[in-house]
Amino acid sequence: MAQLREAQIVLRVGLDYDLWLDKLLKQSGNAAIQRGAPGYVDASRDVALLDVRPGGIGPGDGHAHGRGNPHYWLDPANAQAITGSILEALAQADAPRAKRYEANRLAFLARIAEQLPQWQHALASWQGRSLIAYHDTWPYFARRFRLRFIGAIETRPGVAPSPRHLAALAQAGAEQRVAAIVREPNEPKRDAEFLAARTGAVLAVLASGVGVVPEARDYVSLIDYDVRTLAAALAKSAPPRAAPD
Repeated sequence: MAQLREAQIVLRVGLDYDLWLDKLLKQSGNAAIQRGAPGYVDASRDVALLDVRPGGIGPGDGHAHGRGNPHYWLDPANAQAITGSILEALAQADAPRAKRYEANRLAFLARIAEQLPQWQHALASWQGRSLIAYHDTWPYFARRFRLRFIGAIETRPGVAPSPRHLAALAQAGAEQRVAAIVREPNEPKRDAEFLAARTGAVLAVLASGVGVVPEARDYVSLIDYDVRTLAAALAKSAPPRAAPD
């Protein structure tokens, strides 16, 4: 609360998943960071969201992603829209340094543009292969790299899956020759290992945020880690189809 009272900018990332922030913003009494004010930045504003559901959040469907899936930064192409919203706020809050912020943004986007073809090439051979995730974290990553997640182990955040759900995933994974089971370091191993054993898939431990693994030192190294780790895991699975020209 003390930090919000002094803040010039607040950056919202989590869509409807972080509605608790609204109460804090009101209690802060800081007019500069309220919804609609120049210092309020919703990083998702110009992003094409996936898994959009009507009716807001709630436990009814077992998932807290109300306005859409909030993991939109895992598509590196979305960095352009996200950083554009951030730049606009920074330029208004600190006009004398606006050109510096813009130059930093362009340099950052240039790094991504240089890496993106390499990332796409690294996963090209596995386009369309079936994968299973522990949590529904990867739709944006999958869309960018043309991967296909056929299901998620966790149906409710933080709640272990039922035996029936696991059995259904195991059957679907075997029928569709799932290539990999994807989880994050903080997610339980047991169910992922069970599905890998039942389906013959390999395990891949990916990261959704900077610092989740030591290799993910910044945004570019985060995406690079996920691409390289998944490609290496898939290389141990059944032979991929030929990469497109």
